[in-house]
Amino acid sequence: MEMTKQAEPSSVPRHVAIIMDGNNRWAKKRFMPGVAGHKAGVDAVRAVIEVCAQAKVEVLTLFAFSSENWQRPAAEVSALMDLFFRALRREAKRLNENNISLRIIGDRSRFHPDLQMAMREAEAMTAGSERFVLQIAANYGGQWDIAQAAQQLARQVQA
Repeated sequence: MEMTKQAEPSSVPRHVAIIMDGNNRWAKKRFMPGVAGHKAGVDAVRAVIEVCAQAKVEVLTLFAFSSENWQRPAAEVSALMDLFFRALRREAKRLNENNISLRIIGDRSRFHPDLQMAMREAEAMTAGSERFVLQIAANYGGQWDIAQAAQQLARQVQA
């Protein structure tokens, strides 16, 4: 995807955040299974990353899997976890080649150990990249974020 008009540097936001929502609706509208919508979402993410990198946005945060998503049907959650795992394995090298750093935020404890390892490996592979930061919020929610902040404050008070 090419940008048709180059934005003025002062008008480009430093941080863009996107809530990835509507993949199931997109697929259903096209009489496709929900997982097809999620796969199309991965393709759309590639285009968004390219545009943000070209525009010199410093950080792109994608809210990809909220803590509430665990309540979806087990088969859908399993398909999403498989897609996430495969996307990490496939895309980490591409991100690194394009000097894009990957960070994953959220509570990793509920993810399968293999997926947790894939997250760590992808982050480590791209750690030295400086062009742009892609931040994926996974198993992330407002309540979790507030709880983490409160726990951090409590640790600081105890120290």
